[in-house]
Amino acid sequence: MIRPLLAAFAVSTLLAAPAAADGKAAKVSLVYEHELPNVPGKSMRGVLVEYGPGGFSEGHTHPSSAFIYATVLEGAIKSQVNDGPVKVYRAGQNFSEMPGDRHGVSANASKTRPAKLLAVFVVDTAQKELTFPLQK
Repeated sequence: MIRPLLAAFAVSTLLAAPAAADGKAAKVSLVYEHELPNVPGKSMRGVLVEYGPGGFSEGHTHPSSAFIYATVLEGAIKSQVNDGPVKVYRAGQNFSEMPGDRHGVSANASKTRPAKLLAVFVVDTAQKELTFPLQK
């Protein structure tokens, strides 16, 4: 039991969003991790992203092996993938990110209410870091 908890802590530390200058960075936590028994070398990881009012994540990418399915659990999330339009997804709605996509906008659509989303990654098991800042 301790080993999975330590692994979850280590990975959640790696997932932590870079701190925004104004303290509005998202809180990112690994909530699930499991190797896929029928797809050798692949794992599924569930990541809870919590945004306070006006909160956001800096622009980022994910590993080139990662397919991501995200569901908004609470509030509304603004999202832009690659050069597509900025879209707002509300509680119960979902979206996908393909391997190699660039996530330019990921933010709480509200300045007064919190928002949460669950991002489920299917990714190479050996890949420990799940978020990389965009090069400026």
